[in-house]
Amino acid sequence: MVLFQAGGSAGVCVDLTLFPLDTLKTRLQSASGFRAAGGFRGVYSGILSAGVGSFPTGAAFFMTYEAIKTMLGSSPPAHMTAASVGEVVACVIRVPVEVVKQRAQAFSEMSTRRAFVFTLQQEGILGFYRGFKCTAAREVPFSLVQFPLWEFFKKYWSGRQGRAVDPWQGAVCGAFAGGFSAALTTPLDVAKTRIMLAKAQTNTAVGNVLPVIVNVYKTQGVPGLFAGILPRVLWISFGGFIFLGSYQKIWQLLQIPTSRNSTSTDITSGVGPQ
Repeated sequence: MVLFQAGGSAGVCVDLTLFPLDTLKTRLQSASGFRAAGGFRGVYSGILSAGVGSFPTGAAFFMTYEAIKTMLGSSPPAHMTAASVGEVVACVIRVPVEVVKQRAQAFSEMSTRRAFVFTLQQEGILGFYRGFKCTAAREVPFSLVQFPLWEFFKKYWSGRQGRAVDPWQGAVCGAFAGGFSAALTTPLDVAKTRIMLAKAQTNTAVGNVLPVIVNVYKTQGVPGLFAGILPRVLWISFGGFIFLGSYQKIWQLLQIPTSRNSTSTDITSGVGPQ
């Protein structure tokens, strides 16, 4: 229950606080272009979808992440495996949320409700999972970089100061790890956006990642592959600061010591004994 509350609360903090940056990123990556997708207007379009989905998505990720890490230990390969499995599980919730949210962000005539109804009418339930493969293909390498970096930075900082890192220090580590990972995986994020926004029954809507990336490169070159990199890096850097920092702090606040002599489980690899 602690993991569910901490992970879910952290997800809500990030998604609602930094939503305008996410909207700008989506519009920069849209095939129709930034202005046609809405420009700077209505930057909170689609926030209802994010608000509904952020808590269960964050909770699902961290519950899975910590469960796998507990089984495998605290080594970098364990962190990488735990993060990858956690992201795939979270995608079951994240992808439908992303489909509705991005359509509301990129199509000015669509509210969250209209995007939901339109997707259901045009494509059925499977329409909400368009881009699942691409989202997983983005999230897994992202986590393979981000979470081992986050754990490494925390362990290094903890060793330098001779005690466990504070939540704000864990948040700083999360910001650097997240920003670096975001920059590396931007082409996959561009492909995901194009797939989710494409018209039904088009080649892009099929969901094959590589052809989409090749097409973007042919039509827009390298800049097209890294469209939206600035808001994405800012969003995930600040998001990493808020998400990982608030998760660590909320987890500490929700813990109930079992006895005076008991020690806390090492749930964030910088909290409690190593």
